[in-house]
Amino acid sequence: MQYQTESWGSYMPTRSSMGGDPLERIERMASENAVVIFSLSSCCMCHAIKRLFCGMGVNPTVYELDEDPRGKDLERALMRLLGTSSAVPVVFIGGKLVGAMDRVMASHINGTLVPLLKEAGALWL
Repeated sequence: MQYQTESWGSYMPTRSSMGGDPLERIERMASENAVVIFSLSSCCMCHAIKRLFCGMGVNPTVYELDEDPRGKDLERALMRLLGTSSAVPVVFIGGKLVGAMDRVMASHINGTLVPLLKEAGALWL
């Protein structure tokens, strides 16, 4: 596996050997780091979420689904998980699903995002 660092956090391509059920893969990927974002490289809302976390001093792990050979399967699984027609961005903090852009922004505005990040060990302030 190859790792690249981007300006907004860690970019981790998924392993092609990670087979099995897409929901199980998502659960496993989401639990490996404090903050995980499932994204598309061309998605403006995904970019906004990544910038939000970086601006807070958080270094999220980002999975760009359009750069993964099995990304479409993961996208479909995320849509089923969220019950929406749009799969990204999706944020997990501490291995737990926070949700899409609307849920993350609502948590940020109402003050519950920072405690979640602290509890997950992603923010120390």
